[in-house]
Amino acid sequence: MADQPGLWEQSDLLGLLGAGPRQASPQSLDPGPHPQAGSQPSSEPDSQTGDQPTPQPGSPPGPQPIALPSLTSLARRSGPTAPERILILDTETTALSPQEGICIEVGAVLFHVPSRSVLQQLSFLLPCSSNPAEGINGLPPAVTRLPQPLEAALVLFQAQLRGAEVVVAHNAAFDRQWFGQGCLPDLPLPWICSMEDIRWPAERLLKPNPSVRDLALAYGVPVWAAHRALTDCQYLVHVFERCADLEELLVAAQEPRHLYRARLSYAERHQAREAGFRWNDPVSGSWSRRLSQKELEALPFAVVRVEQELSVATLPQSA
Repeated sequence: MADQPGLWEQSDLLGLLGAGPRQASPQSLDPGPHPQAGSQPSSEPDSQTGDQPTPQPGSPPGPQPIALPSLTSLARRSGPTAPERILILDTETTALSPQEGICIEVGAVLFHVPSRSVLQQLSFLLPCSSNPAEGINGLPPAVTRLPQPLEAALVLFQAQLRGAEVVVAHNAAFDRQWFGQGCLPDLPLPWICSMEDIRWPAERLLKPNPSVRDLALAYGVPVWAAHRALTDCQYLVHVFERCADLEELLVAAQEPRHLYRARLSYAERHQAREAGFRWNDPVSGSWSRRLSQKELEALPFAVVRVEQELSVATLPQSA
């Protein structure tokens, strides 16, 4: 909260006005305690002698000291709070799903939100025999099999998880599926997707569901490389360092969300695209997006919740 000039000085002066009559002396420089509730304040003291005239019966009460609000109580009334420590995470893989390939690199940065500071960062490779995605992530299989302290890296990664409250990833649905597979541990922490869950400020002129490259450029972060796990984590670090409203963005990103399908004609499909819905992902043949209740109420077109549709579709049909 920014300081408000004059409030503190005004509070002290008004306390002096209500302190009751007394004589000024070299020993009594303390203005004394504020008057008790219900006491009769005095009028303005005489500037020559320091004496205060006795209030007349029936005279209107003088000004009372200002009671400033408690910052602690304001914080309690503000609702959910932002996490203090987040684990920014990214993966590189040989395919789009664990059924087709494996994870071959993990990057992780433990980030302190209040100070916008990196506490610790880590990157390690997982060995593979082939990498069909080498043209994208630039990881030759032979490099992944070079000697490295993998066991120690996994221990440190577990320690990072214990020190974090939330995992943040860009396209979290993709990264999340690789954990609990092979030697990678399960991640029981809440996840925030910086692509879908965080609603970036409109003045950044970002499209819905921006790429990490577009997000970095929108915040003035140079893009020097792509598709290495720790590099993509560092882009998010530099974006978060520049976010004055990061706490508010993280709180809003944790609101419960459900998957909805747009009910629009082919001619109206542009409305879904402009609202951040994606075609064929994750709902085949539909424009869909995860929405909070507030976002749902703000939509200008009709949607249907996908989970409810699936529930109805699996009900036994009557004869």
